[in-house]
Amino acid sequence: MARVLFVCKQNAGRSQMSQALFERAANGRHQARSAGTRPADQLHTVVVEVMREQGIDLSGRRPQKLTDDLGHWADVVVTMGCGDECPYIPGKKYIDWDLQDPDGKSVGEVRAIRDDINARVRELASDLDGGSVAESRGAAR
Repeated sequence: MARVLFVCKQNAGRSQMSQALFERAANGRHQARSAGTRPADQLHTVVVEVMREQGIDLSGRRPQKLTDDLGHWADVVVTMGCGDECPYIPGKKYIDWDLQDPDGKSVGEVRAIRDDINARVRELASDLDGGSVAESRGAAR
């Protein structure tokens, strides 16, 4: 079982969607958490809305701060938009996904981001099931 940490700046959009969609794709075979380098007070309303369309309720989730403990917990760290703010921990597998921040985007734009994330997490879960993490969708550090 692999442990995947999804990290962005606010933990209010991309990383929350990634965690939820990965948990569904992995179906208990792997674990996921998410965090932000500068967490927001709450998830973006439009993110909660488009995830509800997929049968996933994020309304009870709250953004959390990235900690050293979370970083050490993970086997794989997927970063998205936090750049140099994302810490580097030796021995971890890093993947960077170039995803738009859903903050301030329309419902249609956030649906497209969600669908992109869904394809990426399904591929990641499949790669982890096979014991490797392909880097075809993102560059490793």
